Amino acid sequence: MRTTNPMLTRLTADAERERAAASAQPQVFGQPAAQPYPTVEGAAPPSVRPMTVDDVVVRTIGLVALVVAAAGAIWLTTEPSDGLAFAFPAMIVGLVLGLVIAFARVTNPFVISAYAVVMGVFLGAISQWFNTVFGGGIVMQAVIATLGVFLLMGLLYKSGVIRATPKFMKFMVAALVGAAAVILINLVITLLTGQPTILRDGGPIAIIVSLVFIVIASLSFILSFHEVEEGVRLGLPERYAWACAFGILVSLIWLYIEVLRLLSYFSGE
Repeated sequence: MRTTNPMLTRLTADAERERAAASAQPQVFGQPAAQPYPTVEGAAPPSVRPMTVDDVVVRTIGLVALVVAAAGAIWLTTEPSDGLAFAFPAMIVGLVLGLVIAFARVTNPFVISAYAVVMGVFLGAISQWFNTVFGGGIVMQAVIATLGVFLLMGLLYKSGVIRATPKFMKFMVAALVGAAAVILINLVITLLTGQPTILRDGGPIAIIVSLVFIVIASLSFILSFHEVEEGVRLGLPERYAWACAFGILVSLIWLYIEVLRLLSYFSGE
């Protein structure tokens, strides 16, 4: 059965173009002709190793380590008020980098690593501020909750309780687009007015919005797990493991931010 995951469709199309380009390369005198990609699903040429689940795991851990290192550097070297000054520039740079990586289907490890470092600066700055304003335990609670949800979704996917069916994927695409639109519109309004909107003011509606976003962010891991599984089955080249790891990292960052925000609603200043 062919996958309906838009990301996998694009990645597969990229791999097919690489196969065509490799097979069309002329032979250079004194050198063997370029080895084209095989057309058999699940196979890869000897010169290009197909990605494995371990490749994605290693790259995801590496990206998370970069985030933690950058966040720790900001936390330890700046005061909360000074560190917060880095948050907005880092958020903008991270947003631009993230959009470029996602829409241009970037698999360059340096670009994706740069995204992890920039977002680490952003998370370190806002985490330090939340820790100062709402109490010393809120950040650790958010970290533990984020990791717990990630492991739970992995277990639910592995056991088959939640499957990435075509209907599920269509629902998730619509939910992610809707959530992104709400977040961007809310951000613009907040920047223009200088005040949080009803969606982020800590009231009942804000709590509901955060809960909905947490659910969507959690379910997005299912898309990432399916992407990895299908990528391995299709025999995508090893470098595409970076794209899969990037998708997991984005979901982890979003989930952490939403959990941190929700916890702050129940903490008194």
